[in-house]
Amino acid sequence: MKLVVSKTDHLDGKVKVPPSKSHTHRAVILASLASGISTIRNPLLSKDCLATVNACKAMGAEIKVGDNLIVKGVDGKLRTPKSVIDVKNSGTTIRFMATVAALCNGRVTLTGDESIKKRPMGALLKSLNDLGVKAVSLNGNDCPPVEIRGSLKGGKTILSGISSQFLSGLLIACPLAESDTKLDVIELKSKPYIEITLNHLNRVGVKIQHRNMNEFKIPGKQKISAQDYLVPGDYSSAAFLLAAASITKSKIELTGLDPNDAQGDKIIIEIIDKMKRDNTREIDLSNAPDLLPIIAVLGCFADGKTVIKNVEHARLKESDRITSICSELNKMGADIKELKDGLIVRKSDLNSANLDGHKDHRVVIALSIAALGAEGTTVINNAETISVSFPNFVEIMQKLHANIQLEV
Repeated sequence: MKLVVSKTDHLDGKVKVPPSKSHTHRAVILASLASGISTIRNPLLSKDCLATVNACKAMGAEIKVGDNLIVKGVDGKLRTPKSVIDVKNSGTTIRFMATVAALCNGRVTLTGDESIKKRPMGALLKSLNDLGVKAVSLNGNDCPPVEIRGSLKGGKTILSGISSQFLSGLLIACPLAESDTKLDVIELKSKPYIEITLNHLNRVGVKIQHRNMNEFKIPGKQKISAQDYLVPGDYSSAAFLLAAASITKSKIELTGLDPNDAQGDKIIIEIIDKMKRDNTREIDLSNAPDLLPIIAVLGCFADGKTVIKNVEHARLKESDRITSICSELNKMGADIKELKDGLIVRKSDLNSANLDGHKDHRVVIALSIAALGAEGTTVINNAETISVSFPNFVEIMQKLHANIQLEV
């Protein structure tokens, strides 16, 4: 599929921001592990989140999918899946569920699409082995497919912070381990996502002690309680809408966001303000790597120079996002330079082009926002991945009067 986007002079309207993908993943997994029936209200039913739903069902949870998710948990007693769990394109699912799978007594194999098979998991596999699990990469390259043989016993491990998802997965599973667990974390990335995980664990009655996000003490044999939970709006999705308004110099009204939420991507609000105020700016995205593609786009329209730094871990997403967004914006005439850990972007006059979405939902959507401010009509190929995180993106943009179409 492809997105066809023409220059749009003005946006207008009021829209509800899609539910948070990060919160939906965590809520589904914890409800599946809980004792009793949970209700998850306003869930994001994207392909990524449905991959987590299906993985939890394969391990014994009963989940009714509708406007709300009704989840009957397994009370920590997971079933060994009968077949391989295919997470499709969801990196969050494979990293979280590989750890949850360690609570099964049998052998669990997890895999995904070609992008997933390039996602590094070595640090997580090592920690699982330290905690009594036999966890291996079946290709021997520390990437999926992976095989997990439980059960999770607890103990001590040192975890590299290459991905906050590794730590989140362990924080979710280790309270159900046979004994206590001590986690020491080195160079943790994306700390706000750990805050989200800890908030969810506290909500369901799990007790964890930590110091400065680098030392965690987790008592074993805990219970997870069922809950009624409302998923807040997603700042990662809102970032695209706010950027679109900024580029077209429009005012739009967004509803459904919680200003007190721990989501790291809410810094998009202050970043946009900084771009309007300062001629030269440095933007540290170490705690918000998902913003890289849209910040690069905003840099093309902001006066002066934008330096995006400390986000080398964005190279390990659905695509190498530093290279992907740089190469495609170059095709549009952007003055953009790739760094090891980020980008340098200068104000540019963008023109229409034929672009590749790199099968990466955030790259596709960011390029479509860039196209709103570019002369002519831009075509973005491999655009079907927008359903991974923002299934109704095109519908929302059309409601705001953007010139955008999704074509087969």
